[in-house]
Amino acid sequence: MHWRTSSLRGKNPNSLSACWQLVLKGEMEAQSSGAVEEILDRENKRIADSLASKVTRLKSLALDIDRDAEDQNRYLDGMDSDFMSVTGLLTGSVKRFSTMTRSGRDNRKLLCGMALGLVVLFFILSYLLSRART
Repeated sequence: MHWRTSSLRGKNPNSLSACWQLVLKGEMEAQSSGAVEEILDRENKRIADSLASKVTRLKSLALDIDRDAEDQNRYLDGMDSDFMSVTGLLTGSVKRFSTMTRSGRDNRKLLCGMALGLVVLFFILSYLLSRART
């Protein structure tokens, strides 16, 4: 600021005060723009921190979804193998049942007796279970 005052010596005092007003106004604008920049910088940092926390939460959520999907895939793979084994058992049973029904009259009587026995057993068990609940 010394260079400005030395160049203004010997000038009109009114113009000198106008010059000082311009200098002071420039300094105030510089200070206010610095304050504005500081405020904007703090706001940007706050928003960046908020964004970082949201990204962290989303990453955590994505990892949880990934783990859950892997668990469900393992569960479904286990169910698939269980169904395959049940399919094998049912196929074998159907083949034996078909062979037994085609083999002759004596096997048919045995088959009807077994079917009737299973129906009676089903009704007895359902009756006992209904009595046990009450």
